[in-house]
Amino acid sequence: MSLHDLFRQVMAIYEQEKREKLSKERRSFQLVTRAIPEALKTLPFLPPDRYMVKGSVGQGVWTDVPWVAVMDQEVTDSTQRGYYIVYLFSEDRRRLYLTLAQGVTETPRDEMERVKRDIRQLIPAEERVRTDDDIRLGESKRAKDYERSVAAYIAYSFDDLPSDEQLARDLETMIGYYRQYVERTEPMAPPEQALSYREAVEHIHSYISAKGFYYTKEEVTNLFLSLKTKPFVILSGISGTGKTKIVQWLAESVGATEDNGRFTLIPVRPDWHDGSDLLGYVDIKGDFKPGPLTNVIIEAGKHPDKPYFVVLDEMNLARVEHYFSDVLSVMESRRWEDGCITSSRLLPRETAGCDLFLPPNVYIIGTVNMDETTHPFSKKVLDRANTIEFNRVRLDHLDFLRDLPTVAPLSVGQELFAARYLHLKDVYADYPKLVEDATKQLVEINRILEQLGAHIGYRVRDEICFYLAYNEEGKLMEFDKAFDYCLMQKMLPRLSGSDARLERALKQLFVLCAGFEPDGEYSGVLDVSYARYPKSAEKIWQMLRRLEDDGFTSFWLGA
Repeated sequence: MSLHDLFRQVMAIYEQEKREKLSKERRSFQLVTRAIPEALKTLPFLPPDRYMVKGSVGQGVWTDVPWVAVMDQEVTDSTQRGYYIVYLFSEDRRRLYLTLAQGVTETPRDEMERVKRDIRQLIPAEERVRTDDDIRLGESKRAKDYERSVAAYIAYSFDDLPSDEQLARDLETMIGYYRQYVERTEPMAPPEQALSYREAVEHIHSYISAKGFYYTKEEVTNLFLSLKTKPFVILSGISGTGKTKIVQWLAESVGATEDNGRFTLIPVRPDWHDGSDLLGYVDIKGDFKPGPLTNVIIEAGKHPDKPYFVVLDEMNLARVEHYFSDVLSVMESRRWEDGCITSSRLLPRETAGCDLFLPPNVYIIGTVNMDETTHPFSKKVLDRANTIEFNRVRLDHLDFLRDLPTVAPLSVGQELFAARYLHLKDVYADYPKLVEDATKQLVEINRILEQLGAHIGYRVRDEICFYLAYNEEGKLMEFDKAFDYCLMQKMLPRLSGSDARLERALKQLFVLCAGFEPDGEYSGVLDVSYARYPKSAEKIWQMLRRLEDDGFTSFWLGA
């Protein structure tokens, strides 16, 4: 289908489809996000190694102003900043504008006006390319923001949309003006920020708070340390507590967004049975069809200095051991080679066309709910992740209804999240006393867990020491508080059952954490504010309560 016809179809059907629920199956979605970008990519003056073409009809709900952007990857990788070429559909769908515009989200107003003046000085007065402020997209705030961002434009109408040849000539003309400006200026992409761990946590927490979400700084610290310890984290808890959002805002705070491809949400389907659903497969013609995670891995490999975040949403709707086992195994194969982290092959050349490895700058976070529709986790999975529980709900937190201060994202490189430790000897060289103190505690806990066959191995010990070392390096939490998180996230999720051995072990663990024996009145008020490991003590108390009430208990069951 011609570019002319693709644009006309969007203008003809978008308003009708907008009345329905946003879905990837809608024709408008297919046209704006796939068909039009693919048609533009065939134009000879848009080499794919330099230009990225991307379209959007909104996120979660339809946008009033759909767009298709042509971004020079040497200058910007996001429509939130920098300058680029973008087609903007008016709200009434009667007009289409080819524009030379700039990101409104991360560009200060005075900077935006300066860039507009500079670009307009380059463009000679001509009837076709206009440099005034008469563009009319609509009345919504988004439309007005986009109007303000435009430095130059060509206007088309639904009733008089030009031919493909003219559309291509117009785009090439606008690209020419864009290049003239680029050659005169430095790229607008902000420089990467070198942040300490403490500064990073402060920034991420401030950014999330400014979005109206309630998470304590300690919770943000724990998530940061967990990701740095191992690039696989599980977020558990009741539905609606913002497990996905905290990851999205964390990623966005350091410059990783859906627009630039560095934040990806992958909904897990109940019918996933093996790795092909996530990584891809070879079709009947012998062509490799990459899966959603493989696409991220390929892009991350091209940009090793940038962190990439992947959310596996409701990851236990299918059995994690079935579709994720290849990734887990390769993650465990990470090793140092010439000062860099490498891994075993994730997919061989015979399957994917090239040897595919798991880059160290890909961070995978799984969100899970535990109910009758989901599957439990095996110890194989739990051993390889920090399991962070989000069950706290503050319904009276209404900051999102008030005017909150704006916190701009920072461009942060991979170095902030990159692992420094893969082996215990690496940690011991820097923090020998920390390793010895942590190991002493773990030996005592293992004696308790051994009677259940739930004691930990070397992997868990090492990763707890990695977490504690990063915490010590950043001076983020006291040792006992950090160890409390490790006990809660690496050891307690392994415990479940109904027999007397489990009850005895839980009581012994409670004494270790709280410093006193439980009195058996688990329905009463528990004060563990003075305990050595209060979070773990409270969780164990809840598990003992469930065991008494129901005859069965598990980390994954609520109190």
